Amino acid sequence: MTQQEALEIYKKTGAILKGHFRLTSGRHSDTYMQSAKVFVNPEYSEALCKGLAEKLQGTEVDLVISPAIGGILMGYEVARQLGKPNIFAERENGEMTLRRGFSVEPGTKVIVCEDVVTTGGSVKEVIALMQSMGAEVTAVASIVDRSNGKVDFGVKFVNLISMDVVSYEPEDCPICKEGNLPLVKPGSRQIFTK
Repeated sequence: MTQQEALEIYKKTGAILKGHFRLTSGRHSDTYMQSAKVFVNPEYSEALCKGLAEKLQGTEVDLVISPAIGGILMGYEVARQLGKPNIFAERENGEMTLRRGFSVEPGTKVIVCEDVVTTGGSVKEVIALMQSMGAEVTAVASIVDRSNGKVDFGVKFVNLISMDVVSYEPEDCPICKEGNLPLVKPGSRQIFTK
């Protein structure tokens, strides 16, 4: 799948939002990639995740894991395409952890999947969690890399859409300074800072 084909799916589903957004990282942006709108349609989900699975061919993997909530559907479909099991990590008391009886054995080769990467914070937390359990993270996969390749996870990083979407620290946000648009938090993670 080409970047243009993936972008067309985001456009068709109305998943590229314009406005004033607080990202999961806490940064502000005028553009938000709402992957949940894409994953309403199983055909698009399958096509995007198949494209990622093709980019992951040859990567050693025993298990696919993703951070909750945004990466859950994507992680499942990438795992299905690879024929591997899938679990997800979630926050408990502010820390990424495994719950629901999930476990990872030392030596397990893991791919971390996330729908959209901006700073890579959630992915880095999942990588640290996996490493603390003795697993080996062999790759990271995302549909959208908003950093345009600037995020380094220390492992192979594949994506379908690589773009440089400007984001700002809250105190530097020109949209806030203009005061014309309300700040919206469309993602799944609560942020308790300005």
